[in-house]
Amino acid sequence: MKIVDMHCDTISEIAGHRRQNEACALRENTLHVDLKRMRESGYLLQNFALFINIGECAGTPWEELCSLYEVYLGELAQNADILAPVYRYEDIEKNRREGKLSAMLTVEEGAVCQGDIEKLERLYDMGVRMMTLTWNHPNELGSPNLDSGVGKEVWREYRRLREEKCTQRERDRIQNNLTKYLCTPDTVCGLTRKGREFVCRMEELGMIPDVSHLADRGFYDVLQSTRKPFVASHSNAREICGCVRNLTDEMIRSLARRGGCMGLNFCADFLELPSGGKENPGTIEAVVRHARHIVRVGGEEVLGLGSDFDGIDTNRELPGAQSMEKLWHALHGAGFTQRQLDLIFGENVLRIYKEVLA
Repeated sequence: MKIVDMHCDTISEIAGHRRQNEACALRENTLHVDLKRMRESGYLLQNFALFINIGECAGTPWEELCSLYEVYLGELAQNADILAPVYRYEDIEKNRREGKLSAMLTVEEGAVCQGDIEKLERLYDMGVRMMTLTWNHPNELGSPNLDSGVGKEVWREYRRLREEKCTQRERDRIQNNLTKYLCTPDTVCGLTRKGREFVCRMEELGMIPDVSHLADRGFYDVLQSTRKPFVASHSNAREICGCVRNLTDEMIRSLARRGGCMGLNFCADFLELPSGGKENPGTIEAVVRHARHIVRVGGEEVLGLGSDFDGIDTNRELPGAQSMEKLWHALHGAGFTQRQLDLIFGENVLRIYKEVLA
């Protein structure tokens, strides 16, 4: 088993700990992902996202990105004996032959470019090979399906169901507001003109557009603006869990026809909707349901892994990189063949990297 995971936020988590004057490093830590557990679990490649929340940046998004990039470079230098970067597909094979883990740099939040194509090109020169066009804020490139500015208050109210005594009428109102927020897609606002320009330039460069977080309309704008495969690096099936962070069946089929891939996300709220203020711990059974549905709708070549480790609350049954073998056995026990598992755990994503990375 050679694992390829399209999304984790570990670099941003490491940076966050260091800002609190807490020691934290990639080789071994108490986060969801470290190199020790990756090696023990059979990883081949991990996509490391530089995640920027533009609603909380101390400086500009670009300044925040550059700060995270320095953390990433430092970890590459500190771990050069076991970890090497990926710029082209051939680097993955070279690293494999040398017994090293591969790191592919990605960006989660297109707003870091501030609408400047030259910044996009600088990202490519820095080694970025995949970028989400939005996170949970509208930006120069497009709109997300979930706006964190709205969601902050909705989630604050939802937490009251655990912390305070509420009448049934109040509980129903709060639950309905959360469900409406999570399950109402944006079908009007998609990519801006600048967003379409960025997607075209990304394709020319050999940088993969990532439609996770993007509004429904934006998904189809990317589909219309590109020719090569693109990805939804960490999104599940909306038919199984109605959260709009997940893809509809038509999106899954469209992604499959394009030769793209979507990564199973272990976030509990994207696996099953939260309800009644109760803890939503996350289960392997729910991951299996999503995997079954995605393969049934889009075929066995559309599905990969996109754990969202270190960007989500801990999934009780899949708490970190050490859990991948457990997931493999659960999927195998549910009827997935060895061939299908090889595709899901790495080969589908590698096929896209081989085609797209210059």
